[in-house]
Amino acid sequence: MNELSLLELWNKKRSQVIQAQVAPALVLIGVMVLAALGYFQGATSAAKYLALGVAATTGILAMITQYATIREAEALLVDLKRIDKPSALAQKIAESRSLLSLTAIGIVGLGVATFALVTWAILGK
Repeated sequence: MNELSLLELWNKKRSQVIQAQVAPALVLIGVMVLAALGYFQGATSAAKYLALGVAATTGILAMITQYATIREAEALLVDLKRIDKPSALAQKIAESRSLLSLTAIGIVGLGVATFALVTWAILGK
């Protein structure tokens, strides 16, 4: 692949990570609104577990998608490093492996922390 193709693919991978955050963000907004209004306090256990299951499923699927996209982007960085006479942009992107690794760690860490807070908001008293 040439530099332009790799840069276009890089932008697609970044967009995929961002798009994978949309559905969980909407679910979290819904959970936050319902929790803030106190709807979970009077809800049945089944309703609470359903909300928790939907939040977990949405979040887990998003994390899997984001993690897979990051792994593919790491391979893309290897290809960018192999280009003869890369542009400054290609060089900068090719040097961003540590940032990608940090992003992968952040996705998992923040996902687990967020799920703990969602659990507390739904099941807590």
